[in-house]
Amino acid sequence: MRLPTTSASWWGPPKKFDRPQEERRVSWLELFYDLVYVIAISRITHHFSLHITTESFFEYAVMFILIYWGWVNGSLYHDIHGNDGLRTRLMTLWQMVIIAALAVVIDQTQENRFFNIMVVLMIMQLYITYMWWSVGFYDKSHRRYNRPYTILYLISLALMALTLFLNSEWQKLLFPLIIICNYAPPMFSVVLLNRDRSDIALSSSMFERMGLLVIIMFGEVVLGVVNGITQTNASGFSTWLNFTLEIAIVFALWWIFFTIVAQRDAQKGFLKASLLEYLFIPLLLSLGLVAVSFTVFFDTHHEIPLQKLGYAIATFLVCIRLMMLFLVLPEGMRPLKKPIDFSLLITAAVFLISTFITLHINRLYYLAGVLIVLVSEILFLNLRYMALQRKKDASN
Repeated sequence: MRLPTTSASWWGPPKKFDRPQEERRVSWLELFYDLVYVIAISRITHHFSLHITTESFFEYAVMFILIYWGWVNGSLYHDIHGNDGLRTRLMTLWQMVIIAALAVVIDQTQENRFFNIMVVLMIMQLYITYMWWSVGFYDKSHRRYNRPYTILYLISLALMALTLFLNSEWQKLLFPLIIICNYAPPMFSVVLLNRDRSDIALSSSMFERMGLLVIIMFGEVVLGVVNGITQTNASGFSTWLNFTLEIAIVFALWWIFFTIVAQRDAQKGFLKASLLEYLFIPLLLSLGLVAVSFTVFFDTHHEIPLQKLGYAIATFLVCIRLMMLFLVLPEGMRPLKKPIDFSLLITAAVFLISTFITLHINRLYYLAGVLIVLVSEILFLNLRYMALQRKKDASN
């Protein structure tokens, strides 16, 4: 634990955003903070696996997007304005308490479940609004930048309160507006920053945090495999073969993502940073759908078709392709950009097309087919990389 260096820094007012800390490492407090979000994400994923309907998916998506919004805001605040003072630690702790409370009420079955969830979400909304507003209290030059956040977040809070008095049909209309209000402020801040010829880039530590969140979701996928195999109540050779194929698919998805995205830096610019953050939403949601698909994959009484897995994997691959638009590729990888783009889109198209075809095949064969396609993508990427390396060695 690092202690404050001066007696005046014990409380630790927010650090100014124009004084970024170079090569900042992710702190233990941030990892502890992420752990609480692991629990919340796991609970909503588990709840969705028990109630797989179109309406449940809408609820799952809304809950996930709002939880991700809370995580991003808390993480960015710590990354931009955090320090070793007591205030930063208390601000983080209070948000952890709110998310833990959300994890408690998610699985409640009583009639007031929606009310309890919305109350906790409203507390989180109000707290994050205060969090950004308070930066302007300590740093007057920052007030014009956080004004869009304060105004739109308060509008979102009012819309949340309104859902408590409306029926489900009106609630479905309001939730997209709530999400828009919560995710729109960066677009206004971009204009203000451009006017002042200032900018904020996504730091390497923050991008590392986002990679850790992806690992968390991969953990949910592995848990989905374990839960799905356990529910079959079988332990024969075919069961373990299915288990192996599913784990291999998870590893193949991990390989593709972290081979292309890991150890990269985000391109400069607040707009690009925000768009990159937004792309993580469908990517993480797709991993959640893979986890749920594996949980019920061998439940023959379940009405979810095999092809649903194809939607999730196709979305996952397209998101990786789009993320490349906002990443700085090493000089040696730039000749591979077009082959990577092409192969990712072709592989995603294969999975997407498969969703429109009714396949009456054994589920084991389906898993094997999915794995073959993903391994083919990995082999293609590795062969192109090795060919590029041989060409470089020959030229030297």
